Amino acid sequence: MSRNQQRTGLADAEMHTPQDTETPAPAAAGLSAPAFQWSAPTEMVSLPSGGRFYHPQHPLHNADTVEIRYMTAKEEDLLTSPSLIKAGIAVDRMLENLIVDKTVTLNSLLLGDKNALIVASRVTGYGPEYTTNVTCPSCGAISRHSFDLEEGRVSDFEAALTEYGATLNEENNLEVTLPFSGVTVACRFLTGQDEVNDFKRNKKKNKSNRGNTNLTDLFNNIIVSVNGSTTLEDISGFATNMPARDSIYLRGFYAAATPNLDLSQNFECSECGYEADVEVPLTVDFLWPKR
Repeated sequence: MSRNQQRTGLADAEMHTPQDTETPAPAAAGLSAPAFQWSAPTEMVSLPSGGRFYHPQHPLHNADTVEIRYMTAKEEDLLTSPSLIKAGIAVDRMLENLIVDKTVTLNSLLLGDKNALIVASRVTGYGPEYTTNVTCPSCGAISRHSFDLEEGRVSDFEAALTEYGATLNEENNLEVTLPFSGVTVACRFLTGQDEVNDFKRNKKKNKSNRGNTNLTDLFNNIIVSVNGSTTLEDISGFATNMPARDSIYLRGFYAAATPNLDLSQNFECSECGYEADVEVPLTVDFLWPKR
């Protein structure tokens, strides 16, 4: 909820009454219109992580919420800056501007918490209704569909642990035993810094025409130990040679356990009548809506 919805308005003009004269004094006649003053409202955004996975020295340790300002034209300038878009940092610059507590660094945020801030900033800037093209999973028809971004739900971390028989260790890392190999791996949650590193790594790959290594890159990023071993050699070796069955299992578990905002909503195809819950597609319309 907005904390200060009443902070907008025009500054009061001080009125002067001419004394002992039939015509207004020159200064009074030349009064300019009162300047428009705007103090951006703020919003308390719920963190999917609840702050439980941050280091005790982190400003969001055990924090349920973080405060952001409403998006303004200044942030729109950042989002449409060609140089920032080309560098892949337009959204990050926008979020850095909106976070009220400047001790909270964007790259230190868990990705699920960062995603919640992106959605909240979009809602404060353009409203909760999000209309974009959706491709029907059944017939392939493309149609315009509207989603309500305020219907997002927080993923159930505890339910994922129970479903996969996983635990949370003393370092707040996830431990799960893979069904085919029987190997126990410990995983960590990714942060904004990992996202930045991944973007840079992919740029280098594209320039050198290297093959796709997205899966092994992911596993090398999230796995912190394999059967208790924390050496890079053991982790990299297992990430590369992990059985496909275990790979699918680990990806499913990690996606379910990661504290995040679940934006899946009901969709019905106007062409074939197919109906199901679909993940809200984050297209260019999300932060750059057409008017």
